[in-house]
Amino acid sequence: MVGGAPLRIVFFGTPAFALPTLDAILGSRHTVVGVVTQPDRPRGRGQKITDAPVKMRAREARLPLLQPGTINDSSFLSALADLKAEIGVVAAYGKILPETVLAVPRFGMINVHASLLPRYRGAAPVHRAIMAAEPETGVTIMRVVKALDAGPMLAVARRPIGRNETSVDVEHDLAAIGASLLVATLDRLAAGEVAETPQDESSASYARRLTKDDGLIDWGQPAGRVHDQIRGLHPWPHAHSFLHGGRLILLRSVASGTIAVAPPGTILVARGNDLSVATGAGVVELIEIQAEGKRPMNVRDFLAGHRLTAGDRFTATA
Repeated sequence: MVGGAPLRIVFFGTPAFALPTLDAILGSRHTVVGVVTQPDRPRGRGQKITDAPVKMRAREARLPLLQPGTINDSSFLSALADLKAEIGVVAAYGKILPETVLAVPRFGMINVHASLLPRYRGAAPVHRAIMAAEPETGVTIMRVVKALDAGPMLAVARRPIGRNETSVDVEHDLAAIGASLLVATLDRLAAGEVAETPQDESSASYARRLTKDDGLIDWGQPAGRVHDQIRGLHPWPHAHSFLHGGRLILLRSVASGTIAVAPPGTILVARGNDLSVATGAGVVELIEIQAEGKRPMNVRDFLAGHRLTAGDRFTATA
């Protein structure tokens, strides 16, 4: 039997990654007394103002909802205090929380972070780990402090990264792993059974926020590096290159050690299910591709509607 009284929790989160954690808390013995999420913003191709996933779930669950435009605003801090939360849980909220916010719940705040801290602190831990060809990643439950992702660790769960997995594959799993780990950690906190382990600052690294510029492929890199860039940047901002004056988005691939006697970026084969491209060392086989403004296609369907031949070459500009 789990010891200690159930905790009153204020939840901070915004995107889909945070939903499994919120759902897990709602299904636990603990109580969510309120949800804090980012202000509404334009989303999707049409850039329409729509509710973020966490806001939608909070409304469905009829939870008190706060959307501060300024996190230090006195009216927000007052409303946050009125919730009388004992602890805050943060999962991909999207903003750094100042000490004025961290001090409101009497037991502070803990965060669900999608990396094996102290590696990959920051905004894009899953993507950066995959782009670096890391063999594993995981989730760390840590205490939130003023410094970015630098608080002591309360719990860790590990997950291997498959050689052809994309960021969307891995992040989906980590969201579920983090949800389970977070609830177990809350139970241990309620029972007074959690030890906090300081991070090793000498091993820390920073996963900076992604931009569209990260997506441009340098075909002079080895095949493994190109492949890791393609899978690491899926589902956003996507790897891309230019061919016949148009921009092509590269969604899935496989790296091969096959020796290619051709300049990097040169198409070696373009038939059936095979669209192979030379790199600085080895070959990348493209699996899924998308012309800008069009739907994603497997290679066979793409080649059926696009005239590509061996010898055509991907370039860095249109």
